[in-house]
Amino acid sequence: MNNDACGPSDAEIVRQVVSGNVNAFEQLLKRYQNHVLIIVKKHLPHEHVLDTAQDVFMRVYQSLVTFKGESNFGQWVSTIAVRTCYDFWRKHSKFREFPMSHFTEKHQVWLEESLSDSSSQSFHESGSKEEAKEVLDWALDRLSAEDRMVLELVYLEGHSVKEAARLLGWTTANVKVRSFRSRRKLYNLLSKQLKHRRRGT
Repeated sequence: MNNDACGPSDAEIVRQVVSGNVNAFEQLLKRYQNHVLIIVKKHLPHEHVLDTAQDVFMRVYQSLVTFKGESNFGQWVSTIAVRTCYDFWRKHSKFREFPMSHFTEKHQVWLEESLSDSSSQSFHESGSKEEAKEVLDWALDRLSAEDRMVLELVYLEGHSVKEAARLLGWTTANVKVRSFRSRRKLYNLLSKQLKHRRRGT
């Protein structure tokens, strides 16, 4: 996200807000609202996107005094957005209930194909397919907030371990361990459900 070439820089607007010109914050909101919405839409059910995006900007506003201008403001906002989504899932673990029995043969075909290819790229490339999204949403709802966010950032969105660590505020070692364990949990969960479906249970 670049600064508006026709207006003040992000850092200048931040200085104005911190100095007491709270109305200047609207410029940052307009500049980054789409950026935040894109991030939140990747992680939350659509019915919670707008409220959570508002929470993100509340956190941005409340945290402006801590922004020192040493990093890109857009990246700083991205970090707050991702951590707000993480906090959402910590409060709403297993938030949605969608029975596996509702899935069709197409879902089963995707399950079989994805489980036969254990590469990270397989999940990343298939994440946009309707069947993939529905099955993965079902599975992710049954994992912890930590497992969910690591899987989405590293395997579904293709962030590096270092980038995921920055966004979540974790160490790279923590992300590496969690990403390995969470992917195994996801694989085992999907494998178990595929066996159930094959048996018709």
